[in-house]
Amino acid sequence: MNRSPLHNAFWQALSGSQRHLSQGGDRARRFAAGYSPIAGVADPQSSDLEDLLPHCAINERIYCDAWSGPVPAGWALDLDSEMVRMVWAGGNAPSDQPLGATRIGPALAEQALALATLTRPGPFGPRTLELGEYYGHVEGGRLLAMAGERLQVGSWREVSGICTHPDAQGRGLARRLTALLLRRQLDRGQTPFLHVMCSNTVAREFYQRLGFREDAVTPIRIFHRTGD
Repeated sequence: MNRSPLHNAFWQALSGSQRHLSQGGDRARRFAAGYSPIAGVADPQSSDLEDLLPHCAINERIYCDAWSGPVPAGWALDLDSEMVRMVWAGGNAPSDQPLGATRIGPALAEQALALATLTRPGPFGPRTLELGEYYGHVEGGRLLAMAGERLQVGSWREVSGICTHPDAQGRGLARRLTALLLRRQLDRGQTPFLHVMCSNTVAREFYQRLGFREDAVTPIRIFHRTGD
């Protein structure tokens, strides 16, 4: 069976294209503190998280894909589930024009973190915006929707942080912002991909309509250091 080029994507990004933004060693790495709390392991069947010990605060929740090995002493699982990796199916990106898209920078960073905390599109930190381009829709000084980039695996670029404030749902804001981001990635010669929880059938159907196809189901764990 041919293995997807995005197999163990978190590790590939953290040990490859985005190594300069990560901490750890040759067996496990994570984005540095402040970025998205994401980790990867070189061997998904391993129980070795020792390389993460100096870089994870006690009780800090860390997200990891692909890893299904035993949980070592001093660590505990908060979630052991599955997510779907979706990849761009080819063709042109949707032509939806954003309604006043704004590049999100430091002035909107606090609002972006608050929006992600409220809507929970995935792991998000104070410096997640630095992982790629983020665009938002702002009305009356309020950030109501956003979409951005997170992982990079060679020429593959992850779309992430897609969310809309409950006050603005149903207006197509997230779709338009995502379409803008997809066009920019394709213009750069990159191939978009994303992750979504298996149980989130509404989001999976939304991304399929945008032009993604399901590539693989992969383990997703949230874990923390107990300090024991």
